[in-house]
Amino acid sequence: MTRATTDNRTRTEEGMMTNARTTGLNRRRLLALGAATIAAPFVLTRAAYAVTPSEIKARGKVLIGIQGDNPPWGFVDATGKQDGYDAEISALFARELGVPAEFTQLAVANRIPALTSGRVDILFATMAMLPERAKAVQFSKPYGANIITFIAPKEFEIKSPADMGKYVIGVARGSVQDSDVTKAAPSGTTIRRFDGDAPTMQALLSGQVQAVGGNIFYVPRLDESKPGYYENKLEFTKLYNGACTRLGEKEINAFANDFIEKIRANGELAKIYQKWMNNPLPAFPDTIPGIPFNVS
Repeated sequence: MTRATTDNRTRTEEGMMTNARTTGLNRRRLLALGAATIAAPFVLTRAAYAVTPSEIKARGKVLIGIQGDNPPWGFVDATGKQDGYDAEISALFARELGVPAEFTQLAVANRIPALTSGRVDILFATMAMLPERAKAVQFSKPYGANIITFIAPKEFEIKSPADMGKYVIGVARGSVQDSDVTKAAPSGTTIRRFDGDAPTMQALLSGQVQAVGGNIFYVPRLDESKPGYYENKLEFTKLYNGACTRLGEKEINAFANDFIEKIRANGELAKIYQKWMNNPLPAFPDTIPGIPFNVS
């Protein structure tokens, strides 16, 4: 073998080693860039959240998630204005912050995703305080109460959960009544799920279902279409409602709790509750098992 051939082979091998090292470095750089690219939306989205009262004030408005089809809690009136119990509480909350409220109307199943994704800052959206939900959101102290019921025409003979199996039942998808009805109804019962309270009641009125899981405010709404035709047959769970913020956001949680304590103490909460619920403000528990009211 000639000296020139040896030199050429050496240069070729060195070039291959250099290319290999370069390829390895490029691969690591690409992987690092890819990881950064994947993480970037989460970082940017998180940074875009208004997570404290001061940030909300600086933005100039508070983004509130609410229901748009669930009287007397949250609904849109004939003029297109957001109204109801939650809407009045929300307006007071915004006033306490010193900024206007911007409402986002949410279906039952979309409430928690809207909060955790950053679409809204806080939920005043008929959020029943349940331990499984407390794993995903931070509840405030309670500011409302409700009872989950089973509703059907008065002529139907329903004395116990065993009787529920005779009927096609409608529920709002992802709601507490969905869970309660599913647990209580006999195996094999037909349960149809709809995207919210209003579609569930419409399904009952139109004959798509024969009974529904709802709450104590369903019958007054159904009476508007068929006065005296429906009644509450069974009661399931007594619930309390709280405002929801994201997990770990201590300042906005503390602000919400101070706000609720203030309107309880000055009588505004009792006045609004009486107006919309036609009942005195109930006594609220100091604690609910599995549901912290404060960020630890």
